[in-house]
Amino acid sequence: MVRLVVAVAIVAIAAVVASIVRRRRSTDPPTQGGFELPVQLDRNDFDRPESPWLVAVFTSSTCGSCADVVSKAVVLSAADVAVVEVAFQQRPDLHARYAVEAVPALVLAGADGVVRAGFLGPVTATDLWAAVAEARAEF
Repeated sequence: MVRLVVAVAIVAIAAVVASIVRRRRSTDPPTQGGFELPVQLDRNDFDRPESPWLVAVFTSSTCGSCADVVSKAVVLSAADVAVVEVAFQQRPDLHARYAVEAVPALVLAGADGVVRAGFLGPVTATDLWAAVAEARAEF
């Protein structure tokens, strides 16, 4: 009987020690930062501030999908739509000012600088063109 009590005590102690070790080893999953797009732009920071619409594409030369997003955006350029690529290597000040930490980041802003649509990461031409058409139809 004494052996049984000792065995149960040893097993209980081992279980407690294992639980403590497991808790100490496990780490919380990393916090996922939420990248956000700007909600307001100063149109004077970009080319053609007088244009009713601005499509600003924030990019980087180290970004693999940025060129694809720029090529889709350039098609939108018109008399009333200015399309501007804001490469990090040439304009780090604008990336910092608008807190753009991930690229490609594309925003569509009206004449007042309010962002009406935006995309973070790759975007399909259909989604981009539809967002521009929808924003233009609202105003």
